Amino acid sequence: MSNRPRAMKIDFAPRGMRRTWFHLHPAVLALAGAGLLLCAGAGFGGWRLLEQQHEREHQLRHAQERVAALSARPPEVAKVAIPEAQASFVNDAIMQLNLPWRELQDAVLAATPRSVALIAMEPDPRKRILKITAETKNSDDMVAYIEALKEQESFSGVMLSRHEINEQDPNRPLRFQLEATWLAK
Repeated sequence: MSNRPRAMKIDFAPRGMRRTWFHLHPAVLALAGAGLLLCAGAGFGGWRLLEQQHEREHQLRHAQERVAALSARPPEVAKVAIPEAQASFVNDAIMQLNLPWRELQDAVLAATPRSVALIAMEPDPRKRILKITAETKNSDDMVAYIEALKEQESFSGVMLSRHEINEQDPNRPLRFQLEATWLAK
């Protein structure tokens, strides 16, 4: 065994912060530094979250103000003056589109025998009249066709408007035009 005297730590420095820092173990200093960094990171993250929350509240307030402003005032509708001629044309086109074409065509075809040749069907939507032009070989077939049209449920009245014999044709067909008033449904 050695007879060496044991080392004594002699410190005459006054008690204070500097002396405390000097006597701390380096691991404690490292842990304190890490804790300080973690606290700073948490503080910065909290500050960022608070800023984001304030920004979202501002956006929400702005959106609510816009919704309130839009719902408070009635939507502006541009007043457009439509000329009478254009309005009449559009109304006529709508009436043409709303014609009961299938029903009228089915009624006419159901009443048309083979001895009658249909040439034209012209509707007048304002008067609800269908002008039918047809040809047949004799007047008996023409009268029978008019009677058959009168029996159709789609028409309230059928009237012969004109008839003539085509002298230019060697078969001399009887061309006639009639007006059938259809029922509004």
